[in-house]
Amino acid sequence: MTPPLARGPARDLRLGVNIDHVATIRNARGGGHPDPLRAARLAASAGADGITAHLREDRRHMTDRDIERLVGEIELPLNLEMAATAEMLAIALRHRPHAVCLVPEKRSEVTTEGGLDAAGGRLLLEPFVAELSAAGIRVSLFIDPAPDQLEAAARLGAPVVELHTGAYCEAWLEQAGTRAAERELERLRVAAAEAEALGLECHAGHGLTFETVPPIAAIATLVELNIGHFLIGEAIFGGLEPTIRRMRAVMEAARAAPQAAGGGGDLTRR
Repeated sequence: MTPPLARGPARDLRLGVNIDHVATIRNARGGGHPDPLRAARLAASAGADGITAHLREDRRHMTDRDIERLVGEIELPLNLEMAATAEMLAIALRHRPHAVCLVPEKRSEVTTEGGLDAAGGRLLLEPFVAELSAAGIRVSLFIDPAPDQLEAAARLGAPVVELHTGAYCEAWLEQAGTRAAERELERLRVAAAEAEALGLECHAGHGLTFETVPPIAAIATLVELNIGHFLIGEAIFGGLEPTIRRMRAVMEAARAAPQAAGGGGDLTRR
């Protein structure tokens, strides 16, 4: 089994940078610019702990060649997001990234719309988890923060879950400090604690920004956050390295704050 990423004490919070949308910009015009590999190297120099890349079935951003280059030419661990299909399994087994995160995927969606149904999809997912794990690839399941999904992930033998933070971020954007936003944050707090109780390493991601990340980073049982679209968007205005450094600083400040020991901050005070 590939060991987990290590970055200081066990309760440090890792940052995985998703570089998909560098490829999206490149593909809008064709050619080789901007180069996702260059983005991965800049992320490394800015303090990222890992790189995330989603190889979609329609190749709307990352391509097979991108994955080949990332595996072969960067020093940071690669977390390959992919759907549970035979084609993607073959690609993962050929390239052997550090980790694979199984995600739901629909051709019509603009971005991932929710978590994987680990509870209802056991028969589909079980062989994927088994084959990837046997190849030494660390498997995570991207799921909603729900007890049945966490329990299903544990039964499937996946060592890691990534909690979908989209509902929380959407509630925050509608109006920070509302009961809806606090309710979604509490679901994430509870799910992260339950994941640890089940022996699962717990990550989180989707839609996180400088404003929405502090209460999430303060959840002490979270080990890693994966952030992409916001960082690439902000980089247009301020550069990729400064943007990633700022995100690291925001995360670390939230993790170090006194409320982190209790699992999160009060949204109404932000």
